[in-house]
Amino acid sequence: MAEHHSVSYNLDEQYIFDPRIRRNAIIAVVVGFALVILGIILAATGGGHEAAHGEHAGAAAEHAGAAAEHGASWLKRLFANLWINNVYFTGIALCGIFFVAVQYAAWAGWSSLILRIPMAFGFFLPVTGVLMIIYFLVAGADVAHIFHGHGLFHWTVEGIADEHSPNFDEVLASKTWYLNFGFFMARMVVYFVVWFTLFTIIRKRSLQEDIEGGLEIYDRNIVFSAIFIIFFAVTSVMAAWDWSMSADPHWFSTMYGWYTFASWWVACLATITLATVYLKEQGYLKMVNSNHLHDLGKFMFAFSIFWTYVWFAQFMLIYYANIPEETNHFNEIFEGFGGKYKGMFFVNLLVNFLFPFLALMTRESKRKMTFLKLVAWGILAGHWLDFYLNMTPFMLGDDGGIGFMELGVIAIYAGAFVFVVGTFLAKAPLIAKNHPMLEESLHHNQ
Repeated sequence: MAEHHSVSYNLDEQYIFDPRIRRNAIIAVVVGFALVILGIILAATGGGHEAAHGEHAGAAAEHAGAAAEHGASWLKRLFANLWINNVYFTGIALCGIFFVAVQYAAWAGWSSLILRIPMAFGFFLPVTGVLMIIYFLVAGADVAHIFHGHGLFHWTVEGIADEHSPNFDEVLASKTWYLNFGFFMARMVVYFVVWFTLFTIIRKRSLQEDIEGGLEIYDRNIVFSAIFIIFFAVTSVMAAWDWSMSADPHWFSTMYGWYTFASWWVACLATITLATVYLKEQGYLKMVNSNHLHDLGKFMFAFSIFWTYVWFAQFMLIYYANIPEETNHFNEIFEGFGGKYKGMFFVNLLVNFLFPFLALMTRESKRKMTFLKLVAWGILAGHWLDFYLNMTPFMLGDDGGIGFMELGVIAIYAGAFVFVVGTFLAKAPLIAKNHPMLEESLHHNQ
């Protein structure tokens, strides 16, 4: 049935970054830092007790060594959390650009009203790009004097490819052509530079279209969007190998790139949905109707199932084939480290598949903002857990856990993301008013 609009269309809407939201974003960052400091204190002191009076010098020295190791463990845990959140939020920002590119390349009309929302996500890429380089320089490489062993990635240990070194690893030696410091760093820089360059071109032409109109700019954006999609298809998979799968460098999975993309993509869709609902609640985007929301709900529903399909395809084939080189990854999660990650494995599946599947199964649930917000928040939390589970056991082992430190780092990144996206969303018109497909979006019915 056609949906009739009683409100007048204001195609010159300009988002004003609500001072309350800006303040809350800053508060989230400050509280996040406080939680991280609290987590560090608890982690650093949890295992260290003063030596009892009368202990001999040897026992005191042994205690000092254990305390040093404990100090190294909390520092490594901090950097692991920074790395995991950086990868997670990089994916959300990157997939925001991918969403825009797909809409252009597909000549999609329904989404033209909300394109400026995911387009603003791209401005978070320079933040995560710079931080990722810093994290890898500090904690990704072999910095034994800090971590008493090796950094976050085992393949960076000195002598890993030297047959005469006690650190020699035959499997990793065969991968040094790809997993080496210089090539890893070069790939990382190329990823972010090209991603952000193509993003700025697409956004610049979109804003130019607001002034000039016509089809010429739109057609050029289709070309650049197609280029971005092709580059994204290759580099997003490689980035998944580099930033996540190489945490367990002995393991390999031909599905891992798609698996990571699916997790990034559905988290991004949840973020777009939350932003759209928030803007409507604040009085913006009055032209966005329940049909637009329905489409966003369908996307979250469908790609939650897609993520589950890829999850099943990866896990079940590895389980069935029972090849030691492949099963060791899941054995570590199930049986390693006292089984501390086993419960998370099942929670991950329940939150990322069963919850959105049941919650968004009906048509009406995908058209209610309350339901959409609830599911979107669940998806964001669930896929953060997905990235955590894929990296933490192999970076930290027994030192992993979810506590104040983890919550603090999440708050810092979430607050920073909201602050950056809100700031740049307010720097351009909220609606692409001369988008050729805008009329279709204004009368979007199903």
